[in-house]
Amino acid sequence: MKIVSIEDIAEKVDYGLTEKAKDKKVGPKFLRITDIQDDKVNWETVPYCKCDEKEFEKNKLEVGDIVFARTGATTGKSFLVQNLDHKAVFASYLIRLRLITDQVLPEFVSYFFKSDKYWNQIYADSDGATLPSFNATKLKALKIPLPSLSEQKAIVAKLDRAQRLIDIDKEMLAKYDELIQSVFLEMFGDDLKKKKNSKTLSEVTNFIDYRGQSPDKAEEGIPLITAKNVKEGFLNEEPKEYMNESSFEDWMTRGVPKPGDVLFTTEAPMGNACIIPEIDKFAIAQRLICFQLNEELIAEYLLNYLLSDLAKFEFEKRATGSTAKGIGSTRLKKVPVVIPDLDKQKEYQSIYRKIIDEKNVIEQSHKKSEELFSSLVQGAFG
Repeated sequence: MKIVSIEDIAEKVDYGLTEKAKDKKVGPKFLRITDIQDDKVNWETVPYCKCDEKEFEKNKLEVGDIVFARTGATTGKSFLVQNLDHKAVFASYLIRLRLITDQVLPEFVSYFFKSDKYWNQIYADSDGATLPSFNATKLKALKIPLPSLSEQKAIVAKLDRAQRLIDIDKEMLAKYDELIQSVFLEMFGDDLKKKKNSKTLSEVTNFIDYRGQSPDKAEEGIPLITAKNVKEGFLNEEPKEYMNESSFEDWMTRGVPKPGDVLFTTEAPMGNACIIPEIDKFAIAQRLICFQLNEELIAEYLLNYLLSDLAKFEFEKRATGSTAKGIGSTRLKKVPVVIPDLDKQKEYQSIYRKIIDEKNVIEQSHKKSEELFSSLVQGAFG
């Protein structure tokens, strides 16, 4: 199999348009880095921009184009434009690759950009502690294995099938999340609407607050939970960070969180929450508050209350900051919590746990599907 550079198979590699995004339809859709989430773009939420005919022709997106983030936390991530029902251009923090399609399939190249062979080249000049540099020159110089078109089609068909398994699992997981929310609203919607029996968070929980502090990190030791691990309703194992075991006792002076407590992110982002699972020993770092509940609350109820629109409204009302909003401990303590009947909360807890058990089965399937996909990608590109 021959090896070529991206430049050899590219019709063009260029940067996008420098312009301000507009909510009103003043021109074409304006694709930005932040519009690309989980390898997808919701074109309905992509803003517009002012753009004259000459600028549009220069920067317009077409099916088969691949765009790359060239800055920020997602540097090097790519997105293949497959469906385009709108006139669209791309922003200057993206790089567009348009391929010579009689030599190479865009889908084949797009899958290459998910391989270790690609990422190893991206990180080749990085020290590992900082994000790699990425620009059009570096993109054009990247090396890619190039089989015949018929072999490319076979590889794409195989990877498409593996990707579909992942997509099916994601759709199922989303349905379980919708079910959890639906059951919560069905059981407690009236209580929330009427705000029956409200108390403040400080009245029904004990705050353990490690905001503003982070321990010295180590290669191994005691697991350290940070705001990056706390997602909307669950604790993500990645990224894995640790602190020295010898420093643990001196560090945990503000209180010791335990499994079953509820974690809450106060900023970047504000409002994520999860129940701490069974972990032997762990520490928490900045931008997190741990709620230890009194006898009036069940953790599963509080978790989903914190994720409800009513609670989010209360957080927003008390938040500070113009771009990256956050909420301090003093203001958070005053957030009202609707306290339903305890038996009703326990009933919800039982239903919630059954749904989570079923969801966990799908998550295991999803993990295996991702491992299969990764294995096939590495096998295809070496």
